[in-house]
Amino acid sequence: MILTAAGLAWVLCVGALLVAGRYVMGWRQGRPAVIDWQAGLAALPRRYLKDVHDVVERRPGAGRMHALTAGGLMASVALALLGVLPFLQASRLYWGCVALFSVVGLAGAVLVWRRRWPHKPSFLSGGLFYAIAPAILCCLGGLWFLAVWAVVSDTQTGPVVWVGQVMTGAGGAALLWLLGAGPLKHAFSGATWLVTHTRPGRFGGGRDTALRGIALDAPMLGCIAPVDFSWNVLASFDACIQCGRCEQVCPAFAAGQRLNPKALIQGMAHAMHGGVYTGTPAPGAPAVTGQGGMSQAIVGEAGSIHPETLWACTTCRACVEECPMMIEHVDTIVDLRRGQALMHGAVRPGAATALRVLRDKGNLAGRAPAERAEGLAMLDVPVLAEGEETDILLWLGEGAFDRRYSQSLQALVKLMRHAGLRFAILGEAETDCGDLARRLGDEATFQMLAADVVTTLSRRRFNRIVTADPHAFHVLANEYPHLNDGRGASWMVQHHTTLLDELVQAGRLRLTARAGAPVAWHDPCYLGRYNGQTEAPRRLLAGACQTVVEMERHGLQAMCCGGGGGNPVSDVDARERIPDLRMAQARQAGAAVVAVGCPGCTAMLEGVVGEQPQVRDIAELVLAAVEEA
Repeated sequence: MILTAAGLAWVLCVGALLVAGRYVMGWRQGRPAVIDWQAGLAALPRRYLKDVHDVVERRPGAGRMHALTAGGLMASVALALLGVLPFLQASRLYWGCVALFSVVGLAGAVLVWRRRWPHKPSFLSGGLFYAIAPAILCCLGGLWFLAVWAVVSDTQTGPVVWVGQVMTGAGGAALLWLLGAGPLKHAFSGATWLVTHTRPGRFGGGRDTALRGIALDAPMLGCIAPVDFSWNVLASFDACIQCGRCEQVCPAFAAGQRLNPKALIQGMAHAMHGGVYTGTPAPGAPAVTGQGGMSQAIVGEAGSIHPETLWACTTCRACVEECPMMIEHVDTIVDLRRGQALMHGAVRPGAATALRVLRDKGNLAGRAPAERAEGLAMLDVPVLAEGEETDILLWLGEGAFDRRYSQSLQALVKLMRHAGLRFAILGEAETDCGDLARRLGDEATFQMLAADVVTTLSRRRFNRIVTADPHAFHVLANEYPHLNDGRGASWMVQHHTTLLDELVQAGRLRLTARAGAPVAWHDPCYLGRYNGQTEAPRRLLAGACQTVVEMERHGLQAMCCGGGGGNPVSDVDARERIPDLRMAQARQAGAAVVAVGCPGCTAMLEGVVGEQPQVRDIAELVLAAVEEA
């Protein structure tokens, strides 16, 4: 018996459910997760239609292509399912709607085809992805034939009906095959991930970027095999559509480091199911031979991800910011690093040395604690002793050991005094906040350092912490509150650009914009992408400098300087240096001065050789504008 359009649609949906069930059975092997199903399901339409599409539309034409393809396919199939209702079978209006939405989907399929033909962009994957457009064209083309014939004819037989049924059946079978084989698995996996997302605070314009802690007495620390991830995170790996946006913005990939975030996520999917990756590999990464398996080790030459890939990440979250499916690449990398560091003691030699120094000395420089404040000695900044009180505690950070960055801190101190603020520093009581240790996967060292900091701060009274280090700002403000299962310490923490902006807005600092060379602001990753703070520094620069320019990549899309994630201490091989690429972008924008707000950015960008724009901390530029007033 030749199936009707409705029958074909029902067969397609039942087949899709069976394929989805196979994925669910695999995900269930992961760790359990606490899910607010009611909230997640209620939020799915908004997350899909608003949050996902806001990212999709950043690539020209992609939003239109996706809306036409997905909307047309889903609507036409959904309408065809209703064809089993007797009162619709004779309705020309009903079949006209089926035909209309089939045409919408066909237009989208043509756009899908044009993305890869005649020349596929390097960031898109090949292989079975070439079959998506023909499968949709065949399926929806058949539905269109059946719908149009139902409108113009009273008979349910004939060559046109036969052709339409064959096309719909063949196209539907191809779509089911593509759903099971991989290219279309994101359709179900993505919806599951959006409902059960590990960071629901990211949706609706929110920002949730703090790494979650782990219990150090757990039998498994971090992740070694796919089963060590929670089941919803496993679903997120299958949600990847291989669009290549993460690849396009990754600074490590651009510099030829052995990381491609798209290949990384596909490596995770390969670790679960096996399969073939047809996209661009990580630059220069040695081949791995892993065949996959839920209980098989992911990292290693016999796994799905080479160890050198794992340590190339700067944790800048550029990949996460640009992922339409809201996949958490950085969380995955840190969980894998934790598994390597805590279960196997396998970190890069330089990272191992840095972690040992942190544990032994309480600072990355390996110097006496009192030396941290030596750069401010001539300014006679008060030291806050135990039991004493002040308004602002100035957190100096690891950059204070560097003589160059001491100049930036001196400018900040002078500005705070000019505004009449009451503040103090910790002096030799300040120790490392643990940011580097946590990003390198050494959660044990992070928790040890954090406990020391919390004890030190709890013995002093202050209203807020101000720091010029975005990494310290992020950890103190967003990660310390989650210590000890959410019972950690919480303070008001500000980056110095926010403080200075407040003082200018309140009239406590008066600026006169100085004429001179064009200035561009370099957004630190841990200030911009991690915390969404992009406007305060720009207001400061607009008040302090007459000529301000923007680099092509700025704001939440800014490029990393290469100094995060333990990259500088991890002996990472690369074709180029990330800071070289960033300074080239500054030159391209016509900047003669690059304004920064991070000691890591200062060190990385000033390390670029040759004739380059001058690097100045924003506090130095604001101080010059105040002195000019």
